[in-house]
Amino acid sequence: MKTYRQEYPRPQFVRDNWINLNGTWSFAFDDEGVGSQERWYAHQADSFDKEIQVPFAYQTKLSGIEDPSFHDTVWYKREFEVPKEWHGQNIVLHFGAVDYRAWVYVNGQLVGSHEGGHINFLFDITDSLKGGRETIVVKVEDPSEDETIPRGKQFWLEESASIWYTRTSGIWQTVWIEPVSRTRIDKLKWTPDVDNGRVKLDTELAGNYEGKKLEVEISYKGQRIVEDSILLHESFTSRIFDLYNLKIFRTGFHHDGWNWTPENPNLFDVLMTVKDGSQVLDQVRTYFGMRKVHTENGMVYLNNKPYYQKLVLDQGYWADGLLTAPSDEDLKKDIELAKEMGFNGCRKHQKTEDPRFLYWADQLGFLVWGECAAAASFNDQAVARLTKEWIEIIERDYNHPSIIAWVPLNESWGIPGVRADHHQQHHSLAMYHLLHSLDGTRLVISNDGWELTRTDICAIHNYNHGSEQEREKYEKYKEELRMKESILASMPAKRNIYANGFSHQGEPILLTEYGGIGFRIGEDEGWGYTSVANEEEFINDYQRIMEAVYQSNVLHGYCYTQLTDVEQEINGILTYDRKPKCDLRKIRAINDMWHSETI
Repeated sequence: MKTYRQEYPRPQFVRDNWINLNGTWSFAFDDEGVGSQERWYAHQADSFDKEIQVPFAYQTKLSGIEDPSFHDTVWYKREFEVPKEWHGQNIVLHFGAVDYRAWVYVNGQLVGSHEGGHINFLFDITDSLKGGRETIVVKVEDPSEDETIPRGKQFWLEESASIWYTRTSGIWQTVWIEPVSRTRIDKLKWTPDVDNGRVKLDTELAGNYEGKKLEVEISYKGQRIVEDSILLHESFTSRIFDLYNLKIFRTGFHHDGWNWTPENPNLFDVLMTVKDGSQVLDQVRTYFGMRKVHTENGMVYLNNKPYYQKLVLDQGYWADGLLTAPSDEDLKKDIELAKEMGFNGCRKHQKTEDPRFLYWADQLGFLVWGECAAAASFNDQAVARLTKEWIEIIERDYNHPSIIAWVPLNESWGIPGVRADHHQQHHSLAMYHLLHSLDGTRLVISNDGWELTRTDICAIHNYNHGSEQEREKYEKYKEELRMKESILASMPAKRNIYANGFSHQGEPILLTEYGGIGFRIGEDEGWGYTSVANEEEFINDYQRIMEAVYQSNVLHGYCYTQLTDVEQEINGILTYDRKPKCDLRKIRAINDMWHSETI
């Protein structure tokens, strides 16, 4: 059987030696909750009565099981061997993401646990290895009735409906092992300073680092521009590298030509080596981009120039894999198709995406608004869980230049009373300030859609454009979008744009959800915000809606709903299996109607 997802799963922190553990695992449902009591982690072979293809959730076709019913506790098991040449090094076991709680056992010993369904985690399993055939067992709990878990679009009923989709439970990103030195690089953080042509490196090391050296080589398009050797005395090291300065004159490049943009996704390659004398203890390959984003005069600026964002809503679902893309090429292809249509970025909606998607966004030049799945309820536990997820998200994804904004909350999901409830307003404010405290390089949108508190972008959702026949509704839509006063006074979902006590403070205004034209291809039933019967009507309706956006005197960007169909939603420009519903050149021509003179 084919083993999926064989590419290196952590593209911003690459070590050459690793083994992919995707493929066939033994699997079991534990609906009675007896697995721990009966010590399934101690290799009760008869308990694992199924096989599953990791990294696909059991609900998916590609998992080999395809069971959409609820099983709150599941177990995985597989064997592996550590190569002889790895002996003497520490062995680390990595999980890309497991939804929602995981306990990991190696040879019957608990090596660690993790809570949170969207971010990677790892365990040093060296002391649990016995040599020869080793066994991993993973217990996963994904409680179906717990509304404090951030699960986003995952439905609480068995059959998907409306805007809710089939759940993802268990392992859904790559599992792998790698050998590491006891003295090694643990964390990397690159902070670009475009105004001064510099980049700051923050790095943390593990092990016996005293007296060792950290060598840093930075290259641009194959030309080495920085070489540095740092004598280590502490686990944390910070360094600032001047990248532009004299190099501007030596190479003939103006520094703008070195910055990262969707049109010119320039990246700097880095090789980092830890040495003890001449002995190499650890080596990591990574990269960064020089990119600055800020707001000024009601506009978003990219590298100090006004930049009109033409985004598309991307929910990151696949018909056969749900949240897991069948291949790395599928992640890349989504970006290529979006760019082919004239979009310069996406809003990743209610999903923290696979790092491989972000890698391709960096490489190909594609803006990303990073988001996290929302919880359904508001209480202390929901606040704690969302906060933990966001801290881990920013630590993992900080170095991706493609990400220019964070969206911690959406449409008051998980904060249904935020309009007037001071408790929930403080949560919105806390998330805004938390993200800024962890990341000073990006914008933060406090509650995308409506009932905003403090925010860097006034992000508005409005699907009230009506159909071609609803002329009066369409004209009202155009008038609402035309001027700042009308758009701020609108109540597109019968919700105020700002929560009580908050108001527009001059931040850029973007229309971050709209459109959603329903166009059925084939026999599958579904819905959209408006409906058309053929390709010609689809193109005409798309142009009609975009003309309303472009005539606005205040909007400085948009995010069209959506890139692809998802299950019963048939409002994508592409079908669920990524087939265009129309000539994509026509979509691009409409998207290109906007030009820089309209700023």
